[in-house]
Amino acid sequence: MKRIILAMLSLVCLAPFAAAQMKGDAESEIRELERQRFQAMERVDVPALNRVLSDDLVYTHANGLRQTKAELIGVLSSGDFKYESITSEDVRVRILKDTALVTGRASMKIKRAGEEQTFKLCYLDVYMKQDGRWQMVAWQSSRLEP
Repeated sequence: MKRIILAMLSLVCLAPFAAAQMKGDAESEIRELERQRFQAMERVDVPALNRVLSDDLVYTHANGLRQTKAELIGVLSSGDFKYESITSEDVRVRILKDTALVTGRASMKIKRAGEEQTFKLCYLDVYMKQDGRWQMVAWQSSRLEP
């Protein structure tokens, strides 16, 4: 009986530490997925984008243009729109069960119709755990003043 009580007390005392460890693991996983996604967007790595982006993706650019996963990948693959570089900073990840909210700022260098543009933005990115893996389901960004 003593062993059962000690085991139960151990579980109760260790549960918060285990939950914090799982949350920390999920945060690290999301940060790595963000790094991979930005890199895949620069390289137009379609297989990587297909892994990270949900089929239900709603991608809203800073200019208000809203795209699906297929539309975003299609434009990137066409070469009409190219992410030359993406540098993120002040990234914060908040895990809420099977949803991760990512906020941050990014410096972007793009090429659209042969014209280069550089700007900064802030963003909200949403990941959900689907079929046992994290996938990005939404992106919303706003331009910051230079």
